[in-house]
Amino acid sequence: MTIRFDGRVAIVTGAGAGLGRAHALGLAKYGARVVVNDMGAARDGSGGSTHPAEVVAEEIRKAGGEAIVDGADVSNYEQVQDMVARAVAKWGSADLMVANAGILRDKSFGKMEPDDFAKVIAVHLTGTFNCCRAVWDGMKERNYGRIVVTTSSSGMFGNFGQANYGAAKAGIVGLMNVLAEEGRKSNIRVNTISPTAATRMTEGLIPPDVLALMKPEAITPAVLYMLGEDAPTRTIMGAGAGSFAVMKIVETEGVNLPETEWTPDGIAAHFKEISDMSKARDLGGAFFQTFKYVEQAAKAKGIKLPPMGG
Repeated sequence: MTIRFDGRVAIVTGAGAGLGRAHALGLAKYGARVVVNDMGAARDGSGGSTHPAEVVAEEIRKAGGEAIVDGADVSNYEQVQDMVARAVAKWGSADLMVANAGILRDKSFGKMEPDDFAKVIAVHLTGTFNCCRAVWDGMKERNYGRIVVTTSSSGMFGNFGQANYGAAKAGIVGLMNVLAEEGRKSNIRVNTISPTAATRMTEGLIPPDVLALMKPEAITPAVLYMLGEDAPTRTIMGAGAGSFAVMKIVETEGVNLPETEWTPDGIAAHFKEISDMSKARDLGGAFFQTFKYVEQAAKAKGIKLPPMGG
C-alpha cells in the first residue's frame, strides 16, 4: 500500500512555520494541492503577515507542487469560509483539512485574565470548529473527506499554566468524537494528532539538545496516515521524536451498588474496585455508557433486557 494524495486538495492552517509547515510540505510531496494558511501572528496571536505562508508555498512550487496562500484568521468563520471557497474555485474541492493553527497565552490560573482564556479558546477550539464546519457540507456532497485536528498532552493530561490551552485542546477531542460519528455515513473520517515537537510554541520550555530530537517533520507521517484513503476514524495519535502511539479515553468496568450503599461511604468502601483499570475500555460513544449502566443495574435485579448495544 502506498499512501498518496494525487488529485486531492488539502488545507493546512498555521502552515507558515513549525508543524503546519511540515504538514503542508509533506502533503505536497505526496501529491496534494495545498492551501497554505497562516495569518503570520506572533505566538500570543498578535500582529500578522502572510509572508511566512508565502515562503512555504514557494517551497512547494519550487519542488514542483501546487500551492496557494491564505491569511484567514481561523477564529473568524467568514474568513475561513472564504478560504475554503477559494480552494474549491481554484481546484474543485477541499478534500483534506488539517486544523493546526494555534496560539499560547500561558499563565497560572490565578493570574489568567478572562481575555487570555477566551482568545485561546477562540483560536484553538472555535477555530477548529470553523475549519471543520467550512469543509463539512462539501465533503458530504462529494462523499469524501479526511480531517485531522490537533490536541495536546496539556488537554489530555494537564500542564501547569495552561488552563486555557488545555481546556481548548480537550474540547477538540470531544469535537472529533462527535464528527467521527456524524461523518461515517458520508465517508468523512476525523482523527486527532497529539504532537510533541520543537516549534516556536516549545522554545524556552525544553533544553536545546533535546529539542534537536523533536523535529516537526517527525509528526507529519502520522498526520498523513490519518488523511489517507484507508485512514481510521475517531483515533487520537500521539507523536514525537520518531515515536508514535494511540491514546484512548477509557472507563473502568465499574460496580453496581445496591441502593443501601448509594452513599459517600458506600463509594469509599468500593472505590478500589470501582477504579480497577484491568477491564477498562473505550466505550465508543456516549450512549454505550448508558447501556452499560442499565445492563449492570438490570443484571443486579434479575431483570432481562432486550439487546441495547454496547
